[in-house]
Parts: sequence; structure tokens; C-alpha cells
Amino acid sequence: MARRKLSLSTIRRVANALAGVEEGTSYGTPAWRFKGRLLARLHQDGQSLVLKVGNRTRDHLLEADLGTFFATDHYRGHPTVLARLDRLNTSDLRKLIERATAIHPSGARSKR
Repeated sequence: MARRKLSLSTIRRVANALAGVEEGTSYGTPAWRFKGRLLARLHQDGQSLVLKVGNRTRDHLLEADLGTFFATDHYRGHPTVLARLDRLNTSDLRKLIERATAIHPSGARSKR
């Protein structure tokens, strides 16, 4: 199994730094929600993260960096993208999760 660049503890730290974000599970994996709606979850492959980013952002990420971002048949047509943890950095993760909260009314603000 490939070593992950982003550890689960790093993902937790980034996601939980946003006000209103709650950690739980989805499909038996760690997941983060805002106002009850899924923002991100560890994919069951353990090597990627599912991120709800909106259709336009998803399309942009898939065109810009197929090495990091991808979609499976299950997610085709959904406003989500998968990101390979061995290629995603902390800064990009933070931006993507912040973008996901902005999709929802009254987007979260950082706890900092």
C-alpha cells in the first residue's frame, strides 16, 4: 500500500478547524459534515478523499490535474471529486474544504 502524504490526523486537523464542521462516518470511513451535509470523507480505498466541491470546481480540477484528482463511475454526475492523498497537500485540502462549506448557505468560518 502506498504511503499517504496526508495523514488522517492532518485531514482531521484541517477539517475540524472550520466552525460548524462535525466529524462522523460515511460508508464506515471518517467523514466531515457541515449543517448535516457531507463535505469530505476518506474513501474506502484508504488512499483518497472524497470532496464535495460543486460541479464547476470538479470539472476544473479534473481538467487541471488528473494525477491528483479523479472520479469513479459511482461519482460521475455528482458535484464531488476524489483526491489522491499521496499527491494532495495541506494547503489545497484546506481550500477545497473551505469551498465545500461555501456551497452551503451560511458557509463556515475558520475557528482560528
